[in-house]
Amino acid sequence: MQNTSVAEGEVRKMFDELEILKKVLPVIPCGDDVPVGPGDDCAAIDLGNGPMLLAAVDQLIADVHYLGQETPPEEAGLKLLKRNLSDIAAMGGVPRWALLTVAAGGRENDWISCFMLAVANGCRQYGVSLTGGDLAALAKGMEGDVSTLTILGTVEPETIRLRSGAKAGDRIFVTGTLGNSFYSGHHLHFEPRLREGRFLAQGGFASAMMDISDGLLLDAGRMTESSGLTMVLDPAALPLRQGADIAGALGDGEDYELLFAVPPEKVEKLHQMWEASFAPLHEIGVLQQGRPAILDPEGRELTRIYQNGYIHGT
Repeated sequence: MQNTSVAEGEVRKMFDELEILKKVLPVIPCGDDVPVGPGDDCAAIDLGNGPMLLAAVDQLIADVHYLGQETPPEEAGLKLLKRNLSDIAAMGGVPRWALLTVAAGGRENDWISCFMLAVANGCRQYGVSLTGGDLAALAKGMEGDVSTLTILGTVEPETIRLRSGAKAGDRIFVTGTLGNSFYSGHHLHFEPRLREGRFLAQGGFASAMMDISDGLLLDAGRMTESSGLTMVLDPAALPLRQGADIAGALGDGEDYELLFAVPPEKVEKLHQMWEASFAPLHEIGVLQQGRPAILDPEGRELTRIYQNGYIHGT
């Protein structure tokens, strides 16, 4: 759920996520053993021999990412795990270990237990070891909950996929469908594209890849920035989830589908080898030389026409 409400008359100072990250990310220290630091779906750590370690962390906040009083704890807990698994999928990796923290206020023991057990059962389903974490209470009088999950995985150095690997001429694809993630319930009941991400990375089909969590326009913009290219997207080619329109497909967020670039000479083989059990495959655009921007086929900048995704704090 990409929204929060402010009570009438409440004064609330908002922050700008992107503005903060622009200042902080360039000065974050990373050693030589961190070939991929902040700015991709996961960090990658070089352990010196064999596969690299993938690391990512995500939060789940009541009434920001789900309806705190209406969503069953089992669905909320599983969402926390799956949105982290989506980051591993985007790097072409395999999830291995997780750490869970929960800070709750005004919750019964049964609610918290069901939430944590949902994470544990999900880890069992996806072959992840839940190795520890922390449980705490919010300050007296505070309601709701904030939980975090740290996911660790592995990926071979030759298999890892970043946002920055795309080349001019690469074709742009997405898996599944887009838009209307909240009202359709997709934001809770999605499947992380682990098998698809692994196939695209191991098979050498994707030159660049990421997951769509903050909205297609905003996330595609991150790929164009990382790769230094212009993306031409065809809004008419977007695969719409039931109840979605083009604006929602471009800006709603929480789709947890894969967005990836494919060299033109590999497109035909990709279609031939794409497994029937995978999520549907859709071509939606192309990358070309030019400044980082997202244009429609007529050359109009899509971020000037449609909402540019979800930004925390604004």
